[in-house]
Amino acid sequence: MTDLIISGGRTLLGSDFVDTFLSVTEGEIADIGVSRSGSAVELDARELLVLPGIVDVHGDAFERQMEPRAGVGFPVDVALIDSDRQAIANGITTVFHATTWSWEPGLRSADNARRLLESIEDLRPRLSADTRFHLRHETYNLGAEEEIAQWLATGRVDLFAFNDHMNSTLASLEKPQKRQRMVDRTGLSGEAFDLLVADVVSRADEVPASIARLASIARDAGVRMLSHDDDTPAMRKAFRAQGVTIAEFPINEETAREAAEGGDAIVYGAPNVVRGGSHTGWTKASDMIANGLCSVLASDYYYPAPLLAPFRLAADGVLSLARAWDLVSGGPARAAGLTDRGSIAPGQRADIIMVDDQVPMRPRVVAVIANGQLFYLTEPGRLTAPLARAAAAE
Repeated sequence: MTDLIISGGRTLLGSDFVDTFLSVTEGEIADIGVSRSGSAVELDARELLVLPGIVDVHGDAFERQMEPRAGVGFPVDVALIDSDRQAIANGITTVFHATTWSWEPGLRSADNARRLLESIEDLRPRLSADTRFHLRHETYNLGAEEEIAQWLATGRVDLFAFNDHMNSTLASLEKPQKRQRMVDRTGLSGEAFDLLVADVVSRADEVPASIARLASIARDAGVRMLSHDDDTPAMRKAFRAQGVTIAEFPINEETAREAAEGGDAIVYGAPNVVRGGSHTGWTKASDMIANGLCSVLASDYYYPAPLLAPFRLAADGVLSLARAWDLVSGGPARAAGLTDRGSIAPGQRADIIMVDDQVPMRPRVVAVIANGQLFYLTEPGRLTAPLARAAAAE
């Protein structure tokens, strides 16, 4: 692992941007404000921002690499390697692949969940971003409980979310276009899909006990939990009582406020910020942020969004850039329990990105360092090797 010096950039230190040097040794930030020479490779960060790497606690854009069109699948390893390249190029140095295990066959089936977990475990040494497994459990998927319990107990799950899309599924059955998209995703006939939904719904009374059992196992295993699309304060309180301390996409302000008052982390989608609102017509994330009701922004379905969102918030006067950047770096690191990243400080993991912010609201990633290694560089002239520095000095 090569030592690095990052020189001359406007570096985010706490809540301030400071012109300084960073020294990176053995994958960690060693010094700030000290320009080392010797054998280190130097990156010239003049006129660039130097920021802590993005921590993405919920991203499922990899599904598009797995199945770019309904029924058109590609190998999981190919999809994950391509998704890793996209994540790193957009400044994401820690990525939690949000894998939905539903009662449906097809893209969100048991087989795909197993393949994804096994592929992530196998590929980790080859991937640039620190890649982790976020299991999104559809709570009506009662047949999966025993296997999921085993995954949780043996430390194979990094984040665990409770999802319940049954009401929206039932509502979509009355809307031909939405119904057809769901049917296409499963690969079933329309009649077979309807029969499957009816069978799953018939076991609704069993769902609360299943949630309680899995939450208990996750707590014992030290796995952080999320609840998805909480729609009432009572729902958020009930999940918090079971140790589920991350509210993911609460759908109204009163529920988000309950989460904030309870000390929960609150996740919204960065695409919501970039686009100026939710694609579903629900909560506007920038309003929640302005009201102090959001602590984490996630890529959701679009990897470029966490890079773009803080600059949009700063341009709109919602937050300073420093505070907005915490929503995609320090905030998600804290929510996920990752104390070794999310800020630039001595002893922290060296996940660092260099960004050109000259064009308003269109930041451009110039370099990405993950765990002390340079994985991405668009301007090779900024890189100076030790021998080149020595020759220049002569």
